[in-house]
Amino acid sequence: MGSSSTLSPEFTAAFLTRAGANGTLTFADFMDLALFHPQLGYYRQNKARVGYARGTDFYTATTSGAVFGEMVTAACVNLLGGETEAKNHSFVEIGAEPGGGVLAGVTHPFASARTIRIGEPLELGGRCIVFSNELFDAQPLRRFVCRGDAWRELGVRLHDGVLQEVELTETSEPWLPADAGEGYIFDAPRAAATLADTLAVQPWSGLFVAFDYGKSLVELATATPAGTARAYFQHTQSNELLARPGEQDLTGHVCWDWLADSLNRAGFHGTTVESQESFFIHHAGNFLAPAMAAEASRVSPRKLALMQLLHPSHMGQKFQVLHARREKS
Repeated sequence: MGSSSTLSPEFTAAFLTRAGANGTLTFADFMDLALFHPQLGYYRQNKARVGYARGTDFYTATTSGAVFGEMVTAACVNLLGGETEAKNHSFVEIGAEPGGGVLAGVTHPFASARTIRIGEPLELGGRCIVFSNELFDAQPLRRFVCRGDAWRELGVRLHDGVLQEVELTETSEPWLPADAGEGYIFDAPRAAATLADTLAVQPWSGLFVAFDYGKSLVELATATPAGTARAYFQHTQSNELLARPGEQDLTGHVCWDWLADSLNRAGFHGTTVESQESFFIHHAGNFLAPAMAAEASRVSPRKLALMQLLHPSHMGQKFQVLHARREKS
């Protein structure tokens, strides 16, 4: 929360165009503008966002290099039942960074591999592995605050050149918690669920695999009184959600229940959420055993990458994996 001290004239104009006469947007609309505006949005900028280089803002599993793609490949082959079946599927990564992709430089058995980047049409068909890494947490959040027995949606207002978070009128949604305390913030990742619906209803069969961080609906409703939304700028996390629009990342936990519901409604089965550590140990064991044995006696970049991806104190427990399967109709 807070105000912006670096609001550009271009963003001011874009905000006012979208906000209209009252000069106010819902937080979800502000987040969409700040992240995905075709010219000004954070994810539409031609810049490096991920990694260790100067000017980047956060790390993901892809920062560990090719070993992440190798582990993903091994797990997907296993979940599909072996290489024979994997050869019948195309690997489609949704939301890969420009110039990147989880399978870049990785030998794989899939029929083909392609990426769909932010802003490109989401068109899927045939037999696929639909993969994403930290895609759903970047979708706009609706934010609500509990006042007495009612919920108010939070919005963003431009006043005297400064962005301010404001409370809008009382609202009601069936998924809002019934017994939250005064001032409880509920960050609702509804756009992530809509995106899952969009992907799931298309005419494809195969495997859905999404790496991200999230919580159950019960956890979001009872265990996050300050909400889950936060900003990342140059590897520093903050609650200054309105600062530097278009220049910093905005993110929040996904609701695994909502994403799983989207898949189940569309005919997927075996829908499972597990920690990243558990996912790789259970489904990529045939890759991990020799890989770890080969690095056991030395400290190498590859060993460090394996530790970072698997260890509970690093990414192993911080991230979860949602996966499900749909057979060809």
